[in-house]
Amino acid sequence: MIVRGSAAILGLAAILVLWAQVARRVAPMANTPRDHFDAVLVLGTPADDDGNPTPGQLARVTEAVREYERGVAPRIVFTGGAAHNQFVEADVMARVAAAQGIPPSAIFVETKAQDTIQNACFSARLMGNHGWRSAEVVSSGPHLPRASMIFGHTALEWRMHAATPMQPDEGESGALEILKTIRYLVYANWAERCDSSS
Repeated sequence: MIVRGSAAILGLAAILVLWAQVARRVAPMANTPRDHFDAVLVLGTPADDDGNPTPGQLARVTEAVREYERGVAPRIVFTGGAAHNQFVEADVMARVAAAQGIPPSAIFVETKAQDTIQNACFSARLMGNHGWRSAEVVSSGPHLPRASMIFGHTALEWRMHAATPMQPDEGESGALEILKTIRYLVYANWAERCDSSS
């Protein structure tokens, strides 16, 4: 009985991993053909335990600054609360963008989000309050397929855009993102939705 139970659990795990891999592979990287947007939207990732920007944050901010300077959007929105330590991710990234020459008038922050679903929801709400309807979403490459599934539930027009890593092993691993995708597909997609219009 124990062997059969273990085999069933392994079989279920294999099915879930396959489901997540397929879902990630078919996830669209845009829902619009546009190449200019109301904002570049940078998804949060933690600062270090001293409040300094991590390589992951630096990569995302640097990519957003490049896109801003290329004229992709006239402003940058940073999203992320104090999800992993006491430092607000959006505020840390906004300081980096200011240090890289982005004017204060072009920097906006959403400081409450604790995960990617809230990043999408709260940022869409902030943007809607300003009348902005489109975003180029910047994050690490492995994060983007799951982010695209989540942003598909917002009213925004969006395109995913990968930040170039600052170091080869930087960012979330593919294995961790597979686990997070499984959690999203099985649970969070249904249990953690929010209304970005309110």
